[in-house]
Amino acid sequence: MASITVAGTGYVGLVTGVCLAEVGHRVTCVDNNEGKINLLRQGISPIYEPELDKLIVKNMEKGNLTFTTDYKSSYARSDVIFIGVGTPENEDGSANLTYVYAVAKEIAGSVEHDCLIVVKSTVPIGTNDRVETYIKGHLKNNVKVEVASNPEFLAQGTAVRDTLYAPRIVIGTESEAAKQTLIEVYEPFKQPILHMNRRSAEMAKYASNDFLALKISFVNDIANFCERVGANIEDVTNGMGYDERIGNRFLNPGTGYGGSCFPKDTKALHWLAEEHGYILRTVKAAIDVNEKQKYTLIKKARNDFQTFGGKKVAVLGLTFKPGTDDLREAPSIPNIRLLLNEGAKIQAFDPVGIENYKKLFPDQIVYKHSIEEALENADLCFIFTEWPEIKEIDLRLFKVKMKTPYIYDGRNCFESRDMKNKGINYYSIGRPAILEYGVYDKVHV
Repeated sequence: MASITVAGTGYVGLVTGVCLAEVGHRVTCVDNNEGKINLLRQGISPIYEPELDKLIVKNMEKGNLTFTTDYKSSYARSDVIFIGVGTPENEDGSANLTYVYAVAKEIAGSVEHDCLIVVKSTVPIGTNDRVETYIKGHLKNNVKVEVASNPEFLAQGTAVRDTLYAPRIVIGTESEAAKQTLIEVYEPFKQPILHMNRRSAEMAKYASNDFLALKISFVNDIANFCERVGANIEDVTNGMGYDERIGNRFLNPGTGYGGSCFPKDTKALHWLAEEHGYILRTVKAAIDVNEKQKYTLIKKARNDFQTFGGKKVAVLGLTFKPGTDDLREAPSIPNIRLLLNEGAKIQAFDPVGIENYKKLFPDQIVYKHSIEEALENADLCFIFTEWPEIKEIDLRLFKVKMKTPYIYDGRNCFESRDMKNKGINYYSIGRPAILEYGVYDKVHV
């Protein structure tokens, strides 16, 4: 098995390193954050991701996985070096490659024998070419290096499964030797390997993410129109999903997409296209729809409340989706900022996201440890994340605990008919105010 170093212990780097160790490679994960490395050496993941802690401990005990801040010795002895650092969004929407080039500089000054450098991070088309040129121009030793593109297709909350059981692995190389090295690295995963040149691999990542983002924005656009014409979006998407050309995934309406990928990658590709004199109109539309969709619940609530000043507001769900503690581009954030600016008193619940949320709102929010506590004496309630704990709530609690049961559900967690029968004022996405027929879960042949 190859000796592998992974630069970065965020979502991409850490999950990649752990899963490579799981299939038998000797992996060293490098990060300049000593706090993270100390946690990892204790078998504690710095990010919430199902199954990750267990795999970290398991592979450390097997001797396949180590963590260090000493990048020099790690890069010096590695056959393959994966770059899995973040590429955050710049102010103008372009991708910030500062961390990628910082690692490239460290690699160039440290490698002592021939090796393959694999960019796992999501980077604009052409970045791998430029990174290779940069590294070769800064090499301290007389060694042969090559850069390959190997974009990740994992999602927060399912990252381990997405890596170990991926439907495909995309590799972009410019030589047969680099291709064969990556095939050997990924052979133990027993997954289809798609080979292409580096720029095609970079584009495959952006095109995949942006297509899914477009699909979400399309459904949200249709959902908003459904409300105006009396259609039920869940019946509509059920009718769409049976068409295998469309499929039934990413057809759930809501308050827009969030997370570390879709918002950043749509803007980055849109910006890159403009830099090349081309406008990606569909991507631009997805971005525009998503920006407006974030505030759809607030707009609904304004029909019932002229102002939120002095109102006690329950917020259920803070993370951008269930299964993760990631808050990046979470729809709850701009909504809570707006509510606070108007003088609302917020009491919030989330199963795993509270500690991260305290970094953003340390004093302004009262954090609760249960749904019941968050609902206590509230004037209204917003639901931003469809955690199982929220979807399984006893609906009677809304009437028993709240001062006035006004529920604005951004994830369609409940049936409109059930809420109406309980005497609850309920507003969701893309459904008529009162459903006379709720047959989207039935198939008639």
